[in-house]
Amino acid sequence: QVQLVEFGGGLVQAGGSLKLSCAASGRTVSIIRMGWFRQAPGKEREFVAGIAWSDYTVNYANSVKGRFTISRDNAKNTVYLQMNSLKPEDTAVYYCAARNRFNGDYDTWGQGTRVTVSS
Repeated sequence: QVQLVEFGGGLVQAGGSLKLSCAASGRTVSIIRMGWFRQAPGKEREFVAGIAWSDYTVNYANSVKGRFTISRDNAKNTVYLQMNSLKPEDTAVYYCAARNRFNGDYDTWGQGTRVTVSS
């Protein structure tokens, strides 16, 4: 089993920055990819960014390209999401998730961390 714990949410003004962290523990050999997702009030959960566990291949949602950066620290089994130039529409609960190499699903999720961007 894999466990994920997120840190770093909070309240920030528009134009500001926040950095989220997601620490993975347990059976991390089963992870093929890590992703950040978010869910805004009244909306469905959406993909934000992803990074491969074995290399550094990344991808982003169009809405965050050029503003958000996903990265990974292998030694700490931690994935980060640096969020710059934040907008009120970035307000959401952010979740990290691990994609399982055996079934291809994002089947492990963190508890979520709230990000609020004030205008």
